[in-house]
Amino acid sequence: MPVIQRFTHCRVRINAKDHLPPHFHVLMNDGREAWVRIDTQEIIHGKIASREIAEVLAWAKVNREKLAEIFEELQL
Repeated sequence: MPVIQRFTHCRVRINAKDHLPPHFHVLMNDGREAWVRIDTQEIIHGKIASREIAEVLAWAKVNREKLAEIFEELQL
């Protein structure tokens, strides 16, 4: 599963052959994980507060189209 972006406290990845809805995984340096919808930047799974990943969510909003493309490519 490729790492798409690295931040100081976490990294973002998208898994190949993953389930819908299109989403990405945020892996915190302390081992916690959240799944975030690409289209809405809504946390759909995990115990990470949105304030903890505000930088990631802002980045995802700006890069939403590219994230959707990567998700689709990895599902083939």
